[in-house]
Amino acid sequence: MKNFILSVVSVAILASCTKEETTTPQLSLNDQFNVSTTGWSADFADYPVGQETFYELLTKKDAKLPAPLDTLKKGFLVSGNNHSDDLFMFLTKKMTGLKANQTYKGTFEVEFASNAPDGSFGVGGSPAESVYVGIGLTSVEPKKVANTTTKNYEMNIKKIQQANDGQDMKVIGNVANGTTENKYKIIKRTGEFTGKSDANGNIWVIVGTDSGFEATTALYYTGVKVDLKEVTTAQ
Repeated sequence: MKNFILSVVSVAILASCTKEETTTPQLSLNDQFNVSTTGWSADFADYPVGQETFYELLTKKDAKLPAPLDTLKKGFLVSGNNHSDDLFMFLTKKMTGLKANQTYKGTFEVEFASNAPDGSFGVGGSPAESVYVGIGLTSVEPKKVANTTTKNYEMNIKKIQQANDGQDMKVIGNVANGTTENKYKIIKRTGEFTGKSDANGNIWVIVGTDSGFEATTALYYTGVKVDLKEVTTAQ
């Protein structure tokens, strides 16, 4: 009888803990691209339809890091030649298991390798300070869509527009590598953004750059961390 009572109490405690966890959902990711890029995809927008070759658009999930970095390690390469003076290059991933139609605040840490020296000059703008890094959370999957009037690819979300924030993204810095040398260095950018999940409890993370530098930018993303916390109406 004593053992039976203890079992009932244990079940009740476990049920209580499970209930607490499901009523206060919290989800995070810590993806290191040298290990895995599962769930991540990359794409481009703000360029003419059919001009992928001219813009030299390139993505590679398992690209070896360039010297002087550790060439035995890998990153997610995203590269393009910004002929339009406005090329948008981005990564995105879906996070699941959240409450439906719930607002979440995301704390981001984005790590990537850049070879753009501080204070450098280039065509149309700096290859460092004129390439802006943005983060966002969206209730729809971020995608490029063809504008039948302009014949350009545009985003289906309100992204950053170079130095300006959008409804679905915000600027958290640029790609200046923190040195005066034209060599690759791993840097980090951090920030927070608040977004809303969809009716199925999904939310999409987006990280990207919008460029005013009218030449080639090649970034090797090495990791993305995101911690989501539920935002209550009281906040």
